[in-house]
Amino acid sequence: MGHECIFDKNLEKSKANFTALSPIGFIERAATVYPENIATVQGNIRRSWREVYQRCKKMASALHRYGIGRGDTVSIIAPNIPEHFEAHFFVPMSGAVLNSINIRLDAPTIAYIIEHAETKVIFVDKEFSATVAIALESVSLNTRPYVIDIDDPYWNHGECIGQIKYEDFLATGADNFIWSGIDDEWSAITLNYTSGTTGHPKGVVYHHRGAYLNAISNAISWGMGEHPVYLWTLPMFHCNGWCFPWTIAAMAGVNISLRHIRADDIFNLIRSEKVNYFCGAPIVLNMMNSADSVLKENIEHKVNVMTAGAAPPASVIAGMESLGFSVTHVYGLTETYGPSVVCAWHNEWNKKTPEQQAHLKSRQGVRAPMLDGLMVADASTLEPVPHDGETMGEIMMQGNLVMKGYLKNTEATQQAFAGGWFHSGDLAVCHPDGYIEIKDRSKDIIISGGENISSIEIENVLYSHPDIQEAAVVAKPDAKWGEVPCAFVSLKDTGNMISQEDIISYCREKMAHFKAPKDVVFDELPKTSTGKVQKFLLRKRAEDLSLS
Repeated sequence: MGHECIFDKNLEKSKANFTALSPIGFIERAATVYPENIATVQGNIRRSWREVYQRCKKMASALHRYGIGRGDTVSIIAPNIPEHFEAHFFVPMSGAVLNSINIRLDAPTIAYIIEHAETKVIFVDKEFSATVAIALESVSLNTRPYVIDIDDPYWNHGECIGQIKYEDFLATGADNFIWSGIDDEWSAITLNYTSGTTGHPKGVVYHHRGAYLNAISNAISWGMGEHPVYLWTLPMFHCNGWCFPWTIAAMAGVNISLRHIRADDIFNLIRSEKVNYFCGAPIVLNMMNSADSVLKENIEHKVNVMTAGAAPPASVIAGMESLGFSVTHVYGLTETYGPSVVCAWHNEWNKKTPEQQAHLKSRQGVRAPMLDGLMVADASTLEPVPHDGETMGEIMMQGNLVMKGYLKNTEATQQAFAGGWFHSGDLAVCHPDGYIEIKDRSKDIIISGGENISSIEIENVLYSHPDIQEAAVVAKPDAKWGEVPCAFVSLKDTGNMISQEDIISYCREKMAHFKAPKDVVFDELPKTSTGKVQKFLLRKRAEDLSLS
């Protein structure tokens, strides 16, 4: 008792042996070790790591000269172009916090975010300037945000609405600017807003430590070596592109810009730039599976795909694997820096059939290398569920890959962290091998006649139908059963005549009859900008159907 530990005596932290973790240092290393390697590609514009690092330092200087520093928010609304990538470095270099705004939000929501974040400077790409201009009119801050236009040479539409253009503002910075590192790795690095399907979106605050660790976790869990060629199919505004701007800097890779997500552009860039890594929601993979076969030809190198954002049907994964692409399934939330769970592969699974492999890959998996805790448990008691693949509980995480909390929302933060775990709101089972598999969002589970029905289970069956392009299932109020499954589907252009009865019969052949949808609606599915189906809109439509 009271004995001094010999390993603490005169062994103190110092500049020589301790540095606060921050992903910003990755770009300095890339520029120092591989200065002439290409860092960003946009059409014919190719910049080396030396050039990009110099631009980031100069832009950080320009922000500093404008008066931006620690605790300030700098927002950006832009597609996946080099300026957006650079912002992930120059904003924190200035000491400020980066807020990357969803490009598909409406003006009132953008206005709310700018006001809630107390944005001092906002970078705006011309494609979104009209919406941002409307948003700014209703923002009530003491000081109107300083607007900097991104005048992309490859985009000829839209108007500049700001006080200055990106390159002109860059020119106001100093070439010899020395950016200082952080003292505390718990300091905020970015602010990301949830999709806000009910009420206002919540501001999720990331810290430097978590961003650093998840960037490395991405590389490890994907088996990514140095110099990957990464195609930006995943929006950078979504969990900071799952932290991949920092991952690609850490691995001194190549960032290939992509303004719009189209199958022809994706396949053409994979061929021309020898892209070997890209991320995307299942809807992106399904779009690629359904593309013209000519687009898929002459890809002779290995392409690695990381997918998340919604539980991917095994048939979608099987379709990508049949193209020769290697699919890694990950899972996470905005609150966990994007991917924090990975369906880690076992070599013995290579002996299984393609269908069996696809089913295994459709599970969410186990904790990523840098996640400290993961369990499926009873939300109230925190008692883990048995590993039987059947008992449902809530997915919970713990550790460095969990957000600091929600900005200006203490109550929501405390609720999310109840019991010392982050509560995801996703319902899952845990298999005997410890791999988790999502069965539903807690608000999406269908309770019919006292039985819990997983909408995802029905969707997996629907996706296996040869004529169905997309599917989503929600609860529809029912006088007898309380709720029944209602399916919304869009069809492939096969020319086949498919009826509601055909779809219901197909489902009844492959699952318990009480789980099969009672109604099928043929229509396009409403989605968020990250490809998630907006089920709250479908629930409203299903409710209207029950009243008609």
